[in-house]
Amino acid sequence: MTRHFAIVPAAGSGARFGSEVPKQYLALAGEPMIFHALAALCRCDRIDAVWVVLSPGDEWWASFDWSPMGDKLRVLYRGGSTRAETVANGLAAIADEAGGDDWVLVHDAARPCLSQEMLTALCDELDADPVGGLLAVPVADTLKRADADQRVAATQPRDGMWQAQTPQMFRYGLLRKVLEGNSAVTDEAGAIEAAGLQPRLVRADSTNLKVTFPTDLLLAEYILKGRRT
Repeated sequence: MTRHFAIVPAAGSGARFGSEVPKQYLALAGEPMIFHALAALCRCDRIDAVWVVLSPGDEWWASFDWSPMGDKLRVLYRGGSTRAETVANGLAAIADEAGGDDWVLVHDAARPCLSQEMLTALCDELDADPVGGLLAVPVADTLKRADADQRVAATQPRDGMWQAQTPQMFRYGLLRKVLEGNSAVTDEAGAIEAAGLQPRLVRADSTNLKVTFPTDLLLAEYILKGRRT
């Protein structure tokens, strides 16, 4: 029987956020932001283990209480200089536990509003898929391409355009192979595409937002508190 594992790359500094505290550790609804992403994965019955991959010099992790996650959560101080390198290091570290056909779900530490419904839909729709895939939402807004002066150079057709989210779910053996020496890709689906394969898009919704700027943190807190009530 194939198993499901999750990897959360969390070695970045979140420089675009403009905070001295790494973005994943910023306070959100009473917990560090990454807590919510990890809790969602650990609550999922389909997932057997969750690895968080931290920077070797991480000084923040030990400051928080992670015991609510139980034994399912495991920590690796194997982060690299890019997201792809961090994920590749995490995959290499779990080689003794993961089989080639096991599923790996890679999720952003900065996506704290992942719901169990989205996780279930992802696992169900990809269960028999030959490639794997990712959560995504169709692009609703008109897209403008800017020039060097930040003026509109062109309007991009949005038909068929989707905004990629995470988790992104692929077979362990395939994902490890395509990420080897491919540290320039910005997500796992990009590495799969570079290998000539076509990941499946699994429809999610906009509540699974990525916290990139301070206003996103306020919106994420609104979503999380709304679910509690």
